[in-house]
Amino acid sequence: MTLHWVPAAERTDLLAEPVARAIGEAPGARVAEIDPALADTAAFCERYGVAMGDSANCVIVAAKRGGEVRHAACMVLATMRADVNGVVRRHLGARKASFAPMDEAVKLTGMEYGGITPIGLPPDWPILVDTKVAEHPEVVIGSGVRRSKIAVAGSVLAGLKGAEVLSLAV
Repeated sequence: MTLHWVPAAERTDLLAEPVARAIGEAPGARVAEIDPALADTAAFCERYGVAMGDSANCVIVAAKRGGEVRHAACMVLATMRADVNGVVRRHLGARKASFAPMDEAVKLTGMEYGGITPIGLPPDWPILVDTKVAEHPEVVIGSGVRRSKIAVAGSVLAGLKGAEVLSLAV
């Protein structure tokens, strides 16, 4: 099965509402409809012939310090893991950092689990983009829903409001 990519701004019906509102912040973004049962990265890449190194995951982190919780998004290539307890925790100035619980991530982002993307996140959230993602000519990411994927240049993700590029992966 091949992917049929179209300009994302022309198919906002394939995007979660917050993503559709913010898609103008991602010039050149394209979207393709997929089988929602194959939204998880490994299954998606295998079925649609996309290399894991050309796919990037967005993980939502809850960073805690002094009873205050601050959320952030981390973008890493699917072949890597974000160093949440090291680099991310220190960068956010937190005592403890962990992956946000699924229900919390879904509620706060307005996106479906397995489709969360940095485009359209709450404006006060930091978006930490791994250098390998930022340097990538085009990565496949979530669209806010499980039934589609977005392809976009890594430099576009690095240029999103609130984005910071650093070496996140371990």
